[in-house]
Amino acid sequence: MTISAETVKALRDKTGAGFMECKSALTDADGDLDKAITILRKRGTAQAAKRAGRSTKQGVTGSYIHPGGSVGVLVEINCESDFVARTDDFKTLVKEVAMHIAASSPTYVRVEDIPVEIVEREKDIFRSQLEGSNKPAQVIDKILDGKINSYYGQVVLLKQPSIRDPKTTVADLVAATIAKVGENISIARFARFKVGEIDK
Repeated sequence: MTISAETVKALRDKTGAGFMECKSALTDADGDLDKAITILRKRGTAQAAKRAGRSTKQGVTGSYIHPGGSVGVLVEINCESDFVARTDDFKTLVKEVAMHIAASSPTYVRVEDIPVEIVEREKDIFRSQLEGSNKPAQVIDKILDGKINSYYGQVVLLKQPSIRDPKTTVADLVAATIAKVGENISIARFARFKVGEIDK
């Protein structure tokens, strides 16, 4: 099937992926834009998984100050080489992540950063909410899993839905940039400051 240049451009505008990548994804999706976006996201995630073990010792510290100066963010994002750290794609990711942190106020970078006792405390709260519901144990376990995943989506940066596109997580944004630049990328740490908040 013939894919028009306009359709390729529309996909590029939505995803930032390269021309040939977009054309290939659209061909595989029979010209369906939404399916092509899903294909690109899966390919980006697959490439990110392949590169996950690579060392990330280069990178930048980015910042964002919200208009009015009431919220400020510092974030360190790492990659494999100084060359990639200077690219527009990498800088765009850093800026997007900093703005996201300002807007969404995550507490942790990744799930593994949450202390075990905090996860257990949240599980206990959810369990107590379900007491007396007379639901079978396996149903309660599924509900608990859903509630814990929802909690992760609130407090874990990589699990949060992007402020620009709720269907895309911050982890998806990182994976998409990995696919573009061809290097592993990791968010090392961040600090969010809000006027009047001494401690989070």
